[in-house]
Amino acid sequence: MEMPSVVQDTLPSAIEVTNSVARTFSLAIRFLPVSVRNDVYLLYLVVRTLDDLVDMRRPEARNRIEQVAAWAEDRGATTGREEAILEYLFEKYPAMPRDAVTDFCLGQLDELCETSIETEEDLDLHAYRVAGTVGLLMAGILGLTCPDALVCAKALGIAMQRTNILRDIDEDLARGRIYIPRETLDAVNVRDLACDDRSDLLRVEIAIADRWYDEGLGGTSYLVHGGRQVRAAGLMYREILRELERDGLGRIRPRRVSVSARRKLWLVTQAALR
Repeated sequence: MEMPSVVQDTLPSAIEVTNSVARTFSLAIRFLPVSVRNDVYLLYLVVRTLDDLVDMRRPEARNRIEQVAAWAEDRGATTGREEAILEYLFEKYPAMPRDAVTDFCLGQLDELCETSIETEEDLDLHAYRVAGTVGLLMAGILGLTCPDALVCAKALGIAMQRTNILRDIDEDLARGRIYIPRETLDAVNVRDLACDDRSDLLRVEIAIADRWYDEGLGGTSYLVHGGRQVRAAGLMYREILRELERDGLGRIRPRRVSVSARRKLWLVTQAALR
């Protein structure tokens, strides 16, 4: 299928944004087959653009998110770049679940409302909406050999979003946002997330994230294209959990752990050899 000119014109920007903002993700997807690589860049541009509108609390954020949600529900017109890209992708990849876009938009609206997270189930729902949905859309592009691939793609997205939350605790606190469930904080006697000992909390949350990774990574073999690349991205993200453990489970703060380039390369190699 030929890429429309309005979409083709956005491709350089999509590649630049992915490579500059999502370095772990871009390291993995640059090895995807060329037949799907550019479309993955385009999808990332869509979700990153909408996510940034919300993160930066842009005045047009709510209206823009609602426009995309209406388009996804077949109720709205193609009013912007994001709908044009999604329209092209859905026509090219019928396996992409359209309701994943609707759910992603619900997650962004939750962010605007700063919906409180009381339970681990609330956190799973949040992680699904903002990241598991992207996993589902990615799976639709890469192709499926088994319906279980969608379940695993959702799980991997949840695992990666939970990892983001644990990595960014201090940054989120600075923005007045806490994503750790209230019931879990109470269970491990953390009253002040900025000052109290987080070690028990992080042990609990890391164990939950690891279970999601086990389910998600187990499905990469069900993808027609890019199974090794998706596995590599998942392994690189999972390594953030191991760095949190090596770093003393929140002993040093504020601190944003990261995985070294050498370690990432080793993980990519392991994924390729598997």
